[in-house]
Amino acid sequence: MPPPAALAFFPLALADLRFGQHQLAEPAWLLALLILPLLAWGRRRRSVSVNLIPFAAAWAAPRPPASRRWPLWCAGLAAVLLVVALARPQRIDDRRIIRGEGYDLILALDLSTSMYAEDSVIDGRRVNRLEALKPILEAFIRQRPSDRIGFVAFAGRAYTLAPLTHDHGWLARQIARLRIGLIEDGTAIGDGLGLALTRLARARADAGSDAPRAGSFVILLTDGANNRGQLAPAQAAALAKSQGVPVYTIGVGRDGLVPFPVIDESGRRVGTRNVPSDLDTAALRELAQTTGGKFFRADDPAAATEAFAAIDRAQKITFDQTTRILATELFAWPASAGGLLLLCALPALLRRRP
Repeated sequence: MPPPAALAFFPLALADLRFGQHQLAEPAWLLALLILPLLAWGRRRRSVSVNLIPFAAAWAAPRPPASRRWPLWCAGLAAVLLVVALARPQRIDDRRIIRGEGYDLILALDLSTSMYAEDSVIDGRRVNRLEALKPILEAFIRQRPSDRIGFVAFAGRAYTLAPLTHDHGWLARQIARLRIGLIEDGTAIGDGLGLALTRLARARADAGSDAPRAGSFVILLTDGANNRGQLAPAQAAALAKSQGVPVYTIGVGRDGLVPFPVIDESGRRVGTRNVPSDLDTAALRELAQTTGGKFFRADDPAAATEAFAAIDRAQKITFDQTTRILATELFAWPASAGGLLLLCALPALLRRRP
């Protein structure tokens, strides 16, 4: 039998222990369980005053027959359950809280018909440029859980597909629904970048209700040269520079002749023809250098993945993390069971003996 000193430290040791997903918030109350064996010991040694312990007459009486001992057992079990309730059992659930700042970034994607070019191969199958980019964009979004990310799509005009949001699951679903031809044809690179900058400026204007952001940047993906729109790429670059927003440009697709599907008037594919790729790499490189960003050439899915990995390394913040414990109180269950047992045993304990 352990010495009393060891028993005294037992509940204190429980304070640092968890039992799977459960713990006791006030384990020191378990010391009260020592009273029960002391009462049993006192019952055998001497009579106890009724003024000291309730129902002392029942405890001090000669050992009753088995048929009349159940109230004492019920009362003892009720006492144990009530002490456990006082110790506050809890179900715990850890949640990781990220402290720090994140970026605001806008993805601006070209949806002109030139994105139909099938110069990428995935799993041995030729796919168009948009199909090759979708899984890469979704993977990049998953890797930046602390950032607010928005999405702009452009062709002959520019449109906001998604405002800045932390709901990256919803954003990924919007990207999965993208289709070439949703916007009138053309390549308005300047308008696409200008709209992205407008979304970032609006977020800064609303920053009074948001956590402070560490910075903003734009990733612009296109496979062509600017031929539409109200804003020239050089003007959009100057605007980005004045706002301190780096622009990372990614030129999509291969140089030279690339396979392009032939579609008839009913929308059916009837063949493939080779068309020249018209990517303006010089303009994209100058746009990136003017704003403090970088230019990447993504002529296949592997190169596109590496381009996004390089951007991720360049514009990444490391956060300190802390863990908060969320607890659900469970004391009501043992308290209710103990109270019910005590109510069942109380009439028998109070009944006058013959």
